[in-house]
Amino acid sequence: MRITSFNANGLRSATSKGFFDWFAAQDTDILCIQETKAQEHQLAGPEFLPSGYKAWVRDATTKKGYSGVAIYSRREPDEIRTALGWEPFDEEGRYIEARFGNLSVVSFYIPSGSSGELRQGFKFEVMDWLRPILEQWLASGRDYVLCGDWNIVRSELDIRNWKSNQKNSGCLPPERDWLNGLCHDTGWVDAYRHLHAEGQDYTWWSNRGAARANNVGWRIDYQFVTPSLRDRLRACSIETAQRFSDHAPFTVDYAG
Repeated sequence: MRITSFNANGLRSATSKGFFDWFAAQDTDILCIQETKAQEHQLAGPEFLPSGYKAWVRDATTKKGYSGVAIYSRREPDEIRTALGWEPFDEEGRYIEARFGNLSVVSFYIPSGSSGELRQGFKFEVMDWLRPILEQWLASGRDYVLCGDWNIVRSELDIRNWKSNQKNSGCLPPERDWLNGLCHDTGWVDAYRHLHAEGQDYTWWSNRGAARANNVGWRIDYQFVTPSLRDRLRACSIETAQRFSDHAPFTVDYAG
């Protein structure tokens, strides 16, 4: 099983840059998209639906052309869920889940706090609200793969400029403590870090300056899995040769 996660920073823009042409050659079973930046009807054209796949979208109702998540799958899910029960989060289009038997694949887009104090406060609210939900999922007995842009690095290995970003959203100590706590305290497995214990690869680069060219990046796109899937992790890759967004597609291969 192959799962790809990608923050498109506008799926129409990424498509125009060849994303789905690249995707068609990847033999991916499930694709999780974040930041579609479109309403569902705007993604209805054939250019947005690769042959052999079906798509499910959760767009933002609070602001058109904002946020938005989607799941593409070769296999029809048993169920699609698009709300977790808290309107401020749900209506920004930040969660969609596809259920296949005992497996749940989630496309998450955790808020950024980089625009200022108000959004950083909302980000902290989301973190506090989300943790018990993630704990419930771990205790449920289901297999989960949580894909997405979490807008937080875990450690110095995950960001080029560690020291200078200690006071910036995405690298704040409380954010890192929360994300690392999900792994160390509750048991979620970071697929990339499990496969590359000392890896220093990135999934996002600022559009400012020559960040991409100089590989001044952050690893903020993840696939977190339940412990039941740890031994099924086989390989992962980050597509950096082609540029479809300020994020890179992140793919994980699972046995079985």
